[in-house]
Amino acid sequence: METQILKPDENSLFAAKKIIEEGGLVAFPTETVYGLGANAFDGDAVKKIYEVKGRPQDNPLIVHVHKDYDISRIVCDIPDYALKLAKKFQPGPLTIVLKSRGTVSPIVSCGLDTIGIRVPSHPDAQKFLKAVELPIAAPSANVSKHVSPVTAQHVYADLNGKIPLILDGGKCSGGIESTVLDCTGEIPCVLRSGLVTREMIAEVAGDCGVFIPKKGEKVRSPGMKYKHYSPNCRTMLFPYEEREKALEEYERQRAEGVNAWIMCENSVAREFGTDKILALGENGEEFAANLYDKLREGEKVAELIIAVAPKEQGGVMAGVMNRLTKACGGQG
Repeated sequence: METQILKPDENSLFAAKKIIEEGGLVAFPTETVYGLGANAFDGDAVKKIYEVKGRPQDNPLIVHVHKDYDISRIVCDIPDYALKLAKKFQPGPLTIVLKSRGTVSPIVSCGLDTIGIRVPSHPDAQKFLKAVELPIAAPSANVSKHVSPVTAQHVYADLNGKIPLILDGGKCSGGIESTVLDCTGEIPCVLRSGLVTREMIAEVAGDCGVFIPKKGEKVRSPGMKYKHYSPNCRTMLFPYEEREKALEEYERQRAEGVNAWIMCENSVAREFGTDKILALGENGEEFAANLYDKLREGEKVAELIIAVAPKEQGGVMAGVMNRLTKACGGQG
């Protein structure tokens, strides 16, 4: 199969619509990462997502719709606080989990009675979703467990020959996946941290919990169970308080002939003074925007990435730390 990379225009969107209607897959940009989309009503098409990615069959998908789509076609029992959150944060990097009406293929939610609804703010995502006029099930457009893609070239590197079309909308600005929020209870509950923080949600909804999965429990959101976001090289992760140990490990590895690089915030990079640095930025938003790009860059130049956790851990950094810990082999 030939994989084309095309800028979204009238011709490429027509081609994308035809592929989706015929049960195929299309990669498309969002403000967070690139998604790998299929018609959410078509179970056979959704199965292809799992096959192409090598994704575990018990890891649910998120459904993407355009801003004018009537979500009552696919979900029901929408609480008032969810409507307020949708008005405030959608379109944007927030996925709201609601009761399914049963019209979307059960393969999307791995048999659960809920589905996550996302309204991406990227203008090219909106063009694509309006062109197909269907709910699109889509995880990140990469091989399962690899670093999520934030450019069309990242998608191509993972999925060339496996899908027919990548819509190239440039580099994603947000950088980490959407916040996933369970809105089926009395108060919203964060299933996966992201750019819309718990504090931001609580300010609108009045309260907000954080879900802690129990051992053996079926996951209700992508990104909760498996090792994710991992570069194709060795990794280590040190707490900010142990950054001197990270530098010592870096120097030891370099002395032994290992091509090690350090990934850290800009202030730590200045402190260390080495040139083998994958600098993530000055704040949570910059960390989020740069994390996957730097992990992809790192796997090309390094045998070992030694990451130093950010000093700040709250707000957007909670989502960054979630991804950074999983990328380095943990289960956080």
